[in-house]
Amino acid sequence: MNYIVLDLEWNQSNTGLEKERATLPFEIIEVGAIKLDDTGVMISEFSEIVKPQVYREMHHITSKLIHMQMQELERGRAFVDVMQEFLEWCGEEDYVFCTWGSSDLTELQRNMKFHNMTPLSEGPISFLDAQKLFSIAYEDRKLRRTLEYAIDYLRIEKDIPFHRAFSDAYYTAKILSILMEKHYDVLKNVSYDVFVPPQDRTSEIKVQFDTYTKYISRVFDSKAEAFADKEVISSKCYFCHRNLRKKLKWFSINGRHYYCVAYCEKHGFLKGKIRVRKTEDQKYFVVKTTKFISEEEVKEIVARKEHVKEMRKRRRRKRDHS
Repeated sequence: MNYIVLDLEWNQSNTGLEKERATLPFEIIEVGAIKLDDTGVMISEFSEIVKPQVYREMHHITSKLIHMQMQELERGRAFVDVMQEFLEWCGEEDYVFCTWGSSDLTELQRNMKFHNMTPLSEGPISFLDAQKLFSIAYEDRKLRRTLEYAIDYLRIEKDIPFHRAFSDAYYTAKILSILMEKHYDVLKNVSYDVFVPPQDRTSEIKVQFDTYTKYISRVFDSKAEAFADKEVISSKCYFCHRNLRKKLKWFSINGRHYYCVAYCEKHGFLKGKIRVRKTEDQKYFVVKTTKFISEEEVKEIVARKEHVKEMRKRRRRKRDHS
């Protein structure tokens, strides 16, 4: 199996007024990639400039970050042509995408959909997020460092400038090669791009990692329908596989993130977290994670719920007296 280490640069509206902004907030202007074999050796590279078709002015932040002018982009090739060549370059052999961060595959698929190209997948795409893997291997699993920080930390030679698609793919590939050599076990911590979520129950994602589980539901017509589903709201011990009773029922702080606490007599307190996500066609699915936590962490969640409850009471009293 090969690894396609991908990086993209994109442009966006300077004014926010273009009608395309709703369907294409970020237009890809450069594609860079490195192909690694299963031992982490670089075997091929890809680099192409994309001629913009939507945003014909360079956003001021983009221009400063990547040091590219519109005149250079005008010499690029059409997105569809670049993508067809890129997918051919990826090859017929099995491969997995690798990126620095979690947004590249989403924006790639959004651009492909805008240009009416065949989707990369009919559901979530598993990939390696090297930024997350670096944190698991060298830090606390939660921090998300910049690419240049990781390069400095690993004492990798900085022989080409940052902030271009090919160079950032090149440096990400260097990091992935080191992880494969020294911390190969972290590669089991795959991520999932959910631009295309599961379409039915049989294609839902259920995966267990070392310290937590992840569940990605199928699509529902509404949040209410999602929270009426037993699988969505259940709390199961991922060691003994028993359904657990809630000590703290699902509650939300902001209408997007929901929390609960259940208890397993053998393994302790289990925290559930649900993130409600919207699809491109305004339907809903959820990403649920569960992990075991300490009694102190339970107290923090209880305090958070009480705070939310008190703030809602204050808002109601304020409305009643206005």
